Amino acid sequence: MPRYALKLEFDGSPFVGWQRQAGELSVQQVIEEAAAPLNGGETPLATAAGRTDAGVHAEAMVVGILLAADLPPERVREAISARTAPHPVVALAAARVPDDWSARFDCLGRSYRYRIMNRAARPALEAGRLWHVKRRLDAAAMHEAAQALLGRHDFSAFRAASCQAKSPLRTLDRLEVSRFGEEVVIIAEARSFLHHQVRNLVGTLVEVGVGKRPVTWPRHLLEGRDRGKAGQTAPPEGLAFVAARYDPDPGWS
Repeated sequence: MPRYALKLEFDGSPFVGWQRQAGELSVQQVIEEAAAPLNGGETPLATAAGRTDAGVHAEAMVVGILLAADLPPERVREAISARTAPHPVVALAAARVPDDWSARFDCLGRSYRYRIMNRAARPALEAGRLWHVKRRLDAAAMHEAAQALLGRHDFSAFRAASCQAKSPLRTLDRLEVSRFGEEVVIIAEARSFLHHQVRNLVGTLVEVGVGKRPVTWPRHLLEGRDRGKAGQTAPPEGLAFVAARYDPDPGWS
C-alpha cells in the first residue's frame, strides 16, 4: 500500500481543530472521509505535522496517509480535493513518500504566522482571519522583547495548562514582529511547539506593544516559568500554520 504526503489549506473556523473528536467536525475527519474511496471504502488514518486548535487556519499543513489505491500523486490530490467540498479544506499538493515516512516525526521545523489588525475600525473583509486590537501597537518594542526568548528554554510560562508534552523545553528559532500598514504580523518558527505556545507568546507581546509592560517583561516571565503571570492566550483566528520543513522535501505534485 503506497503512502502519500498531502499539503493542505484550510479555514479552521468551522472545525474543532485538526484532531477527531466525538460528535464534532474536525479537519482530520474531513480528510479521512474524503480519502476512504481511495482506500477500498475503509477510512484511513491521516497524521498531520501539527495539531491545530479550533479556529486555527493552515496554508500548508502536511499530512501523511496510507492508501490502497496506487495512483499518481496528482490524481490523489484531485480526488481528495473534490471530496472535501463543501468544507473549506483543499489539498494543494501530494507526493509519494517512503513507507516509514511520518508527517509528524520527520518534520524538522514548523512555522506559524499570527496576524493582528491594529486600527480603530473592526475588520470586515478579513473577519475571522486576524485578531482586532484597537490600541496602537509598538511593533518595534514587541520585536525587541521577542528576541530575548529565542533559543532553547523551559517555556512553562507559555504553555497551556492542558499541554500533554512530557517536557516544557523547546528551541525557539525565530520570533519576528513586523508592521505592514494597519497589520502587525508575528512569525514563529521551531522544530516543535507546546500547546498554545505561539498564542501565549503573542498575548504576552501585545502587553508590551500597548505599553502596559516593558520590553524586558517577557524574558522575566520565561525565567519565572509561571503561566499565571504571563499575558492572555491570543484568539485562535489570527493564527495560521504556514510551513513544515522536511529533508528531503517530499517532492510535491
